[in-house]
Amino acid sequence: MMSQVAGYLLLPVLPEIFLSGMAMLLLLIGAYLGANVTRLILGLSIFTLVCTAAIILLLPAGRVETFGGSFVLDDFAKFLKVLALAGSAVTLLLSIEFLEVESRRIFEYAILVMLSSVGMMVLISAGDLILLYLGLELMSLALYVVAASDRDNGKSTEAGLKYFVLGALSSGMLLYGASLIYGFTGTVGFAGIAAAATQGSIGLVFGLVFLLAGLCFKVSAVPFHMWTPDVYEGAPTPITAFFASAPKVAAMAVFTRVALTAFPGITPQWQQVVVFVSIASMVLGSFAAIGQSNIKRLMAYSSIGHMGFALVGLAAGTVEGAQGVLTYVTIYVTMTLGTFAIILAMKRNGVAVEQLSDFAGLSQTNPTLAFFMAALLFSLAGIPPLAGFFAKYYVFIAAIKAGLFTLAVIGVVASVVGAYYYLYIIKLMYFDEPAGAVEPMRVELRAVLAATGVFNILYVFHPAPLVSAAMTAAKSLF
Repeated sequence: MMSQVAGYLLLPVLPEIFLSGMAMLLLLIGAYLGANVTRLILGLSIFTLVCTAAIILLLPAGRVETFGGSFVLDDFAKFLKVLALAGSAVTLLLSIEFLEVESRRIFEYAILVMLSSVGMMVLISAGDLILLYLGLELMSLALYVVAASDRDNGKSTEAGLKYFVLGALSSGMLLYGASLIYGFTGTVGFAGIAAAATQGSIGLVFGLVFLLAGLCFKVSAVPFHMWTPDVYEGAPTPITAFFASAPKVAAMAVFTRVALTAFPGITPQWQQVVVFVSIASMVLGSFAAIGQSNIKRLMAYSSIGHMGFALVGLAAGTVEGAQGVLTYVTIYVTMTLGTFAIILAMKRNGVAVEQLSDFAGLSQTNPTLAFFMAALLFSLAGIPPLAGFFAKYYVFIAAIKAGLFTLAVIGVVASVVGAYYYLYIIKLMYFDEPAGAVEPMRVELRAVLAATGVFNILYVFHPAPLVSAAMTAAKSLF
């Protein structure tokens, strides 16, 4: 009988237990055998992440709560966990060349990505404020370390330090907000908060604002975006790709779950905050990127803008809005990982090039690379019939149905402005004189680019699987 009870309690957390256990096992192997097994541990880590995603898909259907409602496993959690794990696995695939340099043979790198993924999974399934904080810190602590993992590079160390200091500040704000919410509702569980928060008292709204401020930092939303350009530029490129994909999925997931399940009774109050943050992020992301000359800084501002677009769906506060958020985040991850695969492939004489001017004439020296880069940039800009257009379409339609016409109009205008800097790179590739040939693309980068590029180009012909999966996941929140 006791074993059955234990099995019921632990079944929802089986993927987290498996991933944590494998991370500890690989850590022991690495500590025993040394840096020479970095490649082996990297391969096993990718395999483990894929197996974890498979375990999630094989878990029983329906909503299951365990540990007194602290941990929730539903279709929403499954959808986003698989997406986060996919982002982590692809990031490790993109890191193969980075870890081949002798000074960077750090086996802990892959293990830190795995542990950060455990934090993301816990965060996505959080059913109360305590587990939310634990998941957030487990995810973030590993990110602080990997940002500074290129120990011989001053910029990487600076990026890790900036991220850590500002991350600690955001954690403090989030904890303060959580304590206010607990003080005014008498509970930390999302269900209990929802029952108690039918009337928006001043103290509760203050707590909610501080809580959302902490979450805004994790999704790089304005005005808590300050760390993003510097960290994206300073961190090694594969790690920048990681920051731009999987952690964004987890942070957007908990943002959506907290707003829709813990505070449905005071939607107008948090809706104002989300609308402001969304508009500010879209506008700043669109205008600030125009003056950038470094592709990684440009992608940082692009990320800020795209999180603003995703928040348009959340601001609607409806099932369609939640579906829009999930679809947007999924397509955003594919666009971003494909773009970073190309950035990693941009090497001349063994040296990585990151300036926009280095893309000049790429269509003449490497037409295939230029074609996929142009397709992904058009998709990021939201040009039909590519996947990025449909991502924006879903969130704007949800906002219009919810009566948020001004938000939708500002979003469309910001999208048009943002298209400038994507089109500028395409102009460089196709109309400027070549800056020089780049080295042949590695196999793993080619595989990532092919998968993400084909998805974005052909999405228009068969969008149903993603749309229906996102709708099923969204409905589980309501």
